[in-house]
Amino acid sequence: MNDALRGYRLGLGLALVVLTGLLVYWLQPILTPFLAGALLAYLGDPLARRLERLGLNRTLSTSVVFLALTLILLLAMLMLVPLIGRQLETLRGQLPAMLGWLQGSALPWLEQTMGIDAGAIELGALREAVTADWQSTGNVAAIVLERVTRSGLALAGAIATLALIPVVAFYLLRDWERVLAGMLNLVPTGWQPTLRHLAMECDEVVGAFLRGQLLVMIALGLFYALGLWLIGLDLGVLIGLLSGLAAVVPYLGFIVGIIAASAAAIFQHPEWLIPVLLVWVVYGAGQMLESVVFTPLFVGDRIGLHPVAVIFAVLAGGQLFGFAGVLLALPVAAVVVVLLRHAHAFVTG
Repeated sequence: MNDALRGYRLGLGLALVVLTGLLVYWLQPILTPFLAGALLAYLGDPLARRLERLGLNRTLSTSVVFLALTLILLLAMLMLVPLIGRQLETLRGQLPAMLGWLQGSALPWLEQTMGIDAGAIELGALREAVTADWQSTGNVAAIVLERVTRSGLALAGAIATLALIPVVAFYLLRDWERVLAGMLNLVPTGWQPTLRHLAMECDEVVGAFLRGQLLVMIALGLFYALGLWLIGLDLGVLIGLLSGLAAVVPYLGFIVGIIAASAAAIFQHPEWLIPVLLVWVVYGAGQMLESVVFTPLFVGDRIGLHPVAVIFAVLAGGQLFGFAGVLLALPVAAVVVVLLRHAHAFVTG
């Protein structure tokens, strides 16, 4: 009887997982603002709980956290959007010359020193296409504006999506504990202690990435951007911020950033040895800070996901469910890791 009941519960759980996946697939066009709002609520919930412990009620705590997040995002946009726009304009001006240098100098050097056949790589047509396209569009802002306003319906949908995100985030953050308790009450009483324990473990894994790793990415991106700017690299801010963004996978931001920054330094300075060494100093210092300061401070000893699991989860989520799948990828991967660990313990124990 116990085996039959256990099999029934397992089948019911698998059916619920499949049904949830199908619902996400069918509803993915409208899920993005809800998932983005849930992500913001999840990130803000620990701070709201701390404010509650100081004596504020949940609504007031939510309002304070929501206003703080809004101000931070607005300040970041006001500071970074014009700066990144100027960096992209600089890249637009330098990219044709970069492609010309790559074809005229770098590829022949590779052929002579390493025996690599670069004859099949034709960059002349690409350089002409890039130059013609960017000159016709004017600037980066014009490109974005032209594509967004091409369809009035698409523009209205984008505005509605952006407007829904803060609304969903506010109400989910205010009722976060109530929503979790309601979801827990949907399952049988006998399952609730186990599910509560699993949820705590999943929160530990997800929090390590969605809270801790996010702070590490921001700190690294700002450090790299400031360091490359201080050594005079024209594209330093753009490369530095992209390095921080790529740091969601350990060492990927470092590898991509140091290669891109070194190439930019070589192209920018005829005497490139000292600038490249300075680039390496910046990225070496960033790696030391990440290992000694950022990761222990923001992530600590919490369980993380393996880098390969992160890459696979993000790519698989995007392939299956689009942008909604990207938002769901890491939380779902964390839940799968916890469930597999418990399943292994159950089978072997």
